[in-house]
Amino acid sequence: MMNLQEQEYSKRLDMKVWKRLLQFARPYKRQLVILIGQMFLLGLVDAVMPLFNRYAIDKIALTGRLERLIPFGLIALTVIVLQALNVRLMILYAGRLECFIPYDIRKAAFAKLQTMPLAYYDQTPVGWLLARLTSDSRRLGETLSWNVIDLFWSLAMMILMMVFMLLLHVKLALMVLVTVPVLVLVSILFQKRIIFNFRKVRKYNSHVTAGFNEGITGAKTIKSLSIEDAMHREFQETTGTMRNFAVRAATVSAVYTPIVLLLGAIATGLVLWRGGIQVETGLPGSIGYGTMVAFISYAVQFFDPVKQFARVFTELNYAQASAERVMSVIDMEAGIRDNELVEQTYGDMLHSNREQWPEFAGNITFEDVTFRYKDGENILEHFNLTVRAGEKIAIVGETGSGKTTLVNLACRFYEPTEGRILVDGIDYRERPLLWMYANLGYVLQEPHLFSGSVRDNIAYGRQDISDEMIEKAARIVNAHDFIMAMDKGYASEVGERGSRLSTGQKQLISFARAILSDPGMFVLDEATSSVVTETEQLIHQAMQNALRGRTSFIIAHRLSTIRSADRILVIDKGKIVEEGNQRELLHRKGVYWRLYTNQFMREQMRLSQDSQADGEVGAAV
Repeated sequence: MMNLQEQEYSKRLDMKVWKRLLQFARPYKRQLVILIGQMFLLGLVDAVMPLFNRYAIDKIALTGRLERLIPFGLIALTVIVLQALNVRLMILYAGRLECFIPYDIRKAAFAKLQTMPLAYYDQTPVGWLLARLTSDSRRLGETLSWNVIDLFWSLAMMILMMVFMLLLHVKLALMVLVTVPVLVLVSILFQKRIIFNFRKVRKYNSHVTAGFNEGITGAKTIKSLSIEDAMHREFQETTGTMRNFAVRAATVSAVYTPIVLLLGAIATGLVLWRGGIQVETGLPGSIGYGTMVAFISYAVQFFDPVKQFARVFTELNYAQASAERVMSVIDMEAGIRDNELVEQTYGDMLHSNREQWPEFAGNITFEDVTFRYKDGENILEHFNLTVRAGEKIAIVGETGSGKTTLVNLACRFYEPTEGRILVDGIDYRERPLLWMYANLGYVLQEPHLFSGSVRDNIAYGRQDISDEMIEKAARIVNAHDFIMAMDKGYASEVGERGSRLSTGQKQLISFARAILSDPGMFVLDEATSSVVTETEQLIHQAMQNALRGRTSFIIAHRLSTIRSADRILVIDKGKIVEEGNQRELLHRKGVYWRLYTNQFMREQMRLSQDSQADGEVGAAV
């Protein structure tokens, strides 16, 4: 299971993070204001209830004036009914916020991911992202809805109860309030430990999510290697570590909460001791029975909002980790992005002004390009190359020679560290990224298909495509016949990641998808290196049709598939060591000739072994 590197954060509540996060609540400011008002009203009614009890004892029970009981009861009933209606509205508004805020957070995070370059996905594990888009976003929704309710309710209750207690009896009120500074001190002391453990829980949640992702998407590989037990042990260790930190967090909370309860019990005890002495003694400063009952209610209830506030405080510490992680996605800076002038002219990645886009001819020029990955050595150094519009360029070389890097730079998945790349005579950094990508057709060695039908995959992301256009694209790449041989034709399901199709079939569908967008430039990244010979021939025929008139880069291990290339570049250590068409390169008997000859001999040996194995099987039969 891959190692996920987590960013280090501050060890205390970071109000900058919360201020940034609260921007997602701005569209719901009206609902929040209403909700906060409801919470203060709810707190006011709860705080007044002990005064109702005081009135019932002192003015009705002790005086014997029972005629006051009915109107008093009606008033109390009305207040309770209104309180119930208020609670209903509060739950409605909070529930809506709990749904809307995570939706907006996820939408913002997903929008940010759409603008990130390929390099970001090369370096970022899927589980790391999934945890932030799912569980972390959900926790923030809960925090900005229900915890906001509890926070303002507890604040309203504490303030109002302090006011009423001071109005009833100053000395008894001070006995209760003296415990508050102690509670604040305890909260500060526990904060660091609580945040530490909760951050660890969120960190290992990313590992667990990554483990699920790898276990499901890599199921075939895991089973073919018979390493189910090893994967299970590794996943068990990860979940066990997450569990241990969760237990530690619960243990810290289990110490913190009883301390709050103990402080409440001490305050109540002081009120009972001091107030009990002064009840109806007839001396100056004596307390009435109703007042004493009300004060005991306040002393006991005062620590309900205090406990609630302490719980919300703990939840905020927990949510701090989620807030930091989610905002780290939303506030990411794309390593490759359009400059301000380009965005003003053509719009950004998500709001493009396509009417302003220039035509794409397909002339590609590398001018003194040097490239290195972050903190790495130069892969290309002072590299120069000119590709004419419509030219088919094949790129060959040993693994690690720089073939894929060269193509990634041409496609602007990466940008040069030094030098520049021109498209139709203009530095491609002066053109919008989306313009470049919209004119690019890319067929991978391991094509990615999405769950859905064959039709859905060919037309992926485009709603304006007709069935006739889809079929035409499939016919161009020789995919129509095998598609129609499936049970439901173009409506047939391809399965998760195309699991119901062979590698060659997936590549043909990927090819059709690329052709449908009518790109000005094509990239075939080893598109036939892992398919059977018959399918390779189909793809080769499709290439002749699809690449005609388009600038094309072909990376292939099977050198027989690039014989029709206009030019072949032999790359070694980031440099072009040979170039020309196949006939010219074979005639020179240089690096390409050696690669071609060695591969031809390996193919002949493989065919000979296959033929011999078939003969042995036939003899056995």
